[in-house]
Amino acid sequence: MTNLNPQVFETAPAPPGTVWRPDDTTRAVPVCPDTVYREDILKTIEKTIQGLDGKLRKLSMDIHDHPELAYQEHHAHDVLTAFMADQGFEVTKHYHLETAWLASFENGTGGRTIGINSEMDALQGIGHACGHNLIAISGVAVACAIKAAFEKFNISGKIQILGTPAEEGGSGKIKLLDYGAYKEMAACLMCHPAPGPKGSVSLTSCLALERIEVEYFGHTAHAALSPWEGRNALDAAVLGYNNISALRQQLKPTHRVHGIFEGKDWAPNIIPDYAKFICYVRAPTRAEQKETMKRVLPCFEAAALATGCTSKIKVMGTTYDLRQNKALGDEVAHVVRSKYGSVDYEWGIKSASTDFGNVTYALPSLHPGFAIPTVPDGGNHTPGFAKSAATMEAHYACLDVSKALAATGVRVVIDDHFFAQVQKTFEEDKAIRDLV
Repeated sequence: MTNLNPQVFETAPAPPGTVWRPDDTTRAVPVCPDTVYREDILKTIEKTIQGLDGKLRKLSMDIHDHPELAYQEHHAHDVLTAFMADQGFEVTKHYHLETAWLASFENGTGGRTIGINSEMDALQGIGHACGHNLIAISGVAVACAIKAAFEKFNISGKIQILGTPAEEGGSGKIKLLDYGAYKEMAACLMCHPAPGPKGSVSLTSCLALERIEVEYFGHTAHAALSPWEGRNALDAAVLGYNNISALRQQLKPTHRVHGIFEGKDWAPNIIPDYAKFICYVRAPTRAEQKETMKRVLPCFEAAALATGCTSKIKVMGTTYDLRQNKALGDEVAHVVRSKYGSVDYEWGIKSASTDFGNVTYALPSLHPGFAIPTVPDGGNHTPGFAKSAATMEAHYACLDVSKALAATGVRVVIDDHFFAQVQKTFEEDKAIRDLV
């Protein structure tokens, strides 16, 4: 098994209590001989990332130690743009959005543009519990490695790395798409950490997601003296929640509907005149999600009717399922299997959602997961995962998948036949994606 830092997996065990999920494997992964496209380019990529190892680790921990919520990623914005400028990229700060950024590098004349994404935001109360510090440095590593290959082999092409804020509920990439930030890219690459078998990369999809806010309006009254004068908005919200619970039995097990209540000025002896139900509706594809929405929305309307309240339903926007480009995915899978580990199509973030899904609908894109060691019940969006995202094992797993992504990115730029396959598989997927 080739790894620039083999001691991480072979002689430096994870901390006590750490497990590699789901199968707890610790065995070395057999790999095939060096048959990757342009081995000389991959060696340059590996050498570049190895040379940046310490700096990337420091950058990752700096972001991890300064967690920032959606559209507030000011520290991450500043340290990442400073890093990219030091690496010779042309940097545009506050790119379309206050905390978004663009770093570009162009070599020669003509050539395709390869796109890369770096996420930066954290979660309320639990910091980098989705590992975006790792996603941030992966994007940096991929961009710097491709730049080194461009320079050493005199490759004509362009690199664009986007710092994308607000993945956690803020749809930052969708806003950047609307602004045209992806229009020059021939393809776009990024990755995401998750629990999984040691040394493995996942190429699953994820769920399409619709965010809904339902406001209920009633009438206050003294809850004991004259309750008949009131119209209970909280009751309406609770009924909407219970209607969803009743519907759930008839939904496919791969679909998800979940949410929370919010209110204002509530008191036990006053019938609430206002309540809000924030609800997420998810399904494996955008087309399925639309069909499920048709069944969910009447649940909210019926609740208002039953309680004598009025309602206002606001659909907040859709993030699509991941359409992993097959040609890009096959290439990453081949590099990973040849050099770094195994590939899986079952774990990853298949039951979560990401705004990168919308990017995959717009242009050929890839978003593999990579396994990091986690404690039991310490998957994404838990305090345990925030700790896992700071481990050296997670760091080197991130760098390995970054090498495979960089090698694939270079091939997009220089191999016309391969890029034709990337475009072909994108068009084939486009023809069927709204039907499944």
